[in-house]
Amino acid sequence: MRFTEEHEWLRLDGDVVVVGITEHAAEQLGDVVFVELPDVEAMVAKGDEICVIESVKAASDILAPVDGEIVEVNEALVDTPGLVNDDPQGDAWFFKMKIDDTSILDDFMGEDDYKDFLG
Repeated sequence: MRFTEEHEWLRLDGDVVVVGITEHAAEQLGDVVFVELPDVEAMVAKGDEICVIESVKAASDILAPVDGEIVEVNEALVDTPGLVNDDPQGDAWFFKMKIDDTSILDDFMGEDDYKDFLG
């Protein structure tokens, strides 16, 4: 698993990258009450705002961590947004992306580096 400074996690699953938010991010948000997911087949560029998460505390955007195509979204989050609080780094993934070069994941933080980043 790799991590971004925006508190997203990325996991390679075959030839796709699964993306979600970290436990730290879920804790900071508080109780999640709404999730808006991107469209399947959407082409996104790194830094694009592609998801919206609303909690009792605030609204937050999830940015595309890399360039690619959205190939699947986690529809369970639409019906049960609280999954983000229950299992942020497991069942509460947000979307899966097809990317051209999976070696780009090496540019992101590993778990130890992410823990250091959190301080």
